[in-house]
Amino acid sequence: MHQVLAGAQGALMCATPLTLAETASVFGEMLTFRALLAKTKDRAERKAMLAQKVEDMINTVVRQIAFYEFERRLHIARKDGELTSDQIGELWLSVQSESLGPAVRISEGYETWWSYIPHFIHSPFYVYAYAFGDCLVNSLYAVYQNAEEGFQDRYFALLRAGGTRHYGELLKPFGLDAADPSFWDKGLSMIEGLIDELEALDKA
Repeated sequence: MHQVLAGAQGALMCATPLTLAETASVFGEMLTFRALLAKTKDRAERKAMLAQKVEDMINTVVRQIAFYEFERRLHIARKDGELTSDQIGELWLSVQSESLGPAVRISEGYETWWSYIPHFIHSPFYVYAYAFGDCLVNSLYAVYQNAEEGFQDRYFALLRAGGTRHYGELLKPFGLDAADPSFWDKGLSMIEGLIDELEALDKA
């Protein structure tokens, strides 16, 4: 949908920048999820849906940030010379331990799991786009929930822009500024809200 709407920008400028690459898909997922959740009355089904959505969002934000941090440390360390597989594994384990915390026990053999992430090889530093995109969409969705008429027109204008305008400029019509920490708070609060809904079901 994103590429179709941006097609009018021509072959050179229709491509979506990484900062907005996940916008259409993640926003569409959120709309679909909320519509399905609203129709679901069974408590067990609602709990399963919320748990899956929370897990997906945590994977998209927390996990991808950990992936980015691993890449960053790896490339910084590489400046000083070639790295052995053991050194790369140590970097991977240190970042994953920080990300997962003490509640998760990392088993032997996990030190090589960095190698199954194709982005590290084929699209270095792409992974930040997942976390960026998820929080961006969550902030957009927070605006959408409280928006009066006109949100759809502004949203479609954002998608139609393709690569012609900076994401900061495209977010202005929504009253959003990615340079403001509260922008990211909006996005993270959406995840927090879903966790609260899930916990409330446990207490009911």
